[in-house]
Amino acid sequence: MKDYSKMQLDTLCVQAGWDPKNGESRVPPIYQSTTWYYASSQDMTDCFDLKSSGYFYSRLSNPTVTAFEGKVAALEGGICAIGTASGMSATSLAILTVCEAGDNVVSSSALYGGTFNLFTVTLPKLGIEVRLFDPDAPEEEIEKLIDDRTKMIFTETIANPAIVVLDLEKIARISKKYGILFAIDNTLATPVLCRPGDWGANIIVHASTKYLDGHACALGGCIVEIGNFNYKGNMRYKSFNEPDESYHGLVYADLPVPFGTKCRGQMIRDLGAIMSPQNGFLSWLGCDTLALRMERHSSNAKAVAEYLSRHPKIEFVQHPSLETDKYHALAMKYMPKGQGGMLAFGIKGGDKECWHLMESFNLITQETHVADVRSCVLHPATTTHRQLSEEGLKEAGVSHNLIRLSVGIENPEDIIADLEQALAKI
Repeated sequence: MKDYSKMQLDTLCVQAGWDPKNGESRVPPIYQSTTWYYASSQDMTDCFDLKSSGYFYSRLSNPTVTAFEGKVAALEGGICAIGTASGMSATSLAILTVCEAGDNVVSSSALYGGTFNLFTVTLPKLGIEVRLFDPDAPEEEIEKLIDDRTKMIFTETIANPAIVVLDLEKIARISKKYGILFAIDNTLATPVLCRPGDWGANIIVHASTKYLDGHACALGGCIVEIGNFNYKGNMRYKSFNEPDESYHGLVYADLPVPFGTKCRGQMIRDLGAIMSPQNGFLSWLGCDTLALRMERHSSNAKAVAEYLSRHPKIEFVQHPSLETDKYHALAMKYMPKGQGGMLAFGIKGGDKECWHLMESFNLITQETHVADVRSCVLHPATTTHRQLSEEGLKEAGVSHNLIRLSVGIENPEDIIADLEQALAKI
């Protein structure tokens, strides 16, 4: 077994997650099987009781997915990772692992549209309240939302699509003060640019469909337990400290991996939403080039942001690489090696002008996606965030003239040339 503890992140991208034994495949095979053979009845019983780490049904775990999980856990500096069917299922399962009816989550309002709908529409139907705060709000305002039924503070490292950079240390201070889990969606930063666990986050979620995968071929998500939260004796989390009768009295707080075991043993068991072996393989493979890609995404986005900031038809540009950006100082603190490939800009116009611009591109394509190698755009107000009220759009930082641009790894001169010719048509 290799010692990953002293390896750099770009080395982990290539090496972590799969350690072949003598004569085994250097790349993890795709274990396209739902079930596993056991000669010993006791061995199978131990699997069902969580006494053994063996595989018995791919709804709970699969060797190919395990390879991907091991790579992401190593990259984030965590003790456990769980591959899920999508980024949304990762967020949902992470919350349901700790919340039940009557509990609440305190969350940043600057969220991906799908997460915003989950938090404001679906979770309340299950009896879980989500209380939103402005990510720029002072600590005392955020603390007012916390009570004895608060189970999690949820945020995004870089908010999609508002490109808000979170002050990680501020949220970490609050979570430690009240003994509450700090969970964060690190999709747009990736562990290559920022490891939130190093700044106090306890649970990391990813839509691996985005940068981790990189090629837009594999839907998936991931939940990472960092291992820096003490559940033992913390009665805010009674379900971790009381026996789980479905596992013959197992107490999760007594385990070395409490959150990950409960999430897989209860939520994945009962709700499914595990990552498929094929997508686990593609996502593992995509991570090989993550460090190289994030360097290029970041440099390209910075060049594009600087170009757009000088254009007379552009009202605003949001990318933290710009010295004039509101979040530049935070980005230099938490992401000094690069600020990612996602930016937002506003044209001097509204919905129709945005549509006309996007339909005028030659290289850049209009897609319901971000964060792969190809540059793409979307108009959030009429697509990903169209279910929101005008007030909801404002809370999420989405104006009608905002266009989300995911800058790919093409030659930056070609990306800028395409923007130039399209802007000339509006």
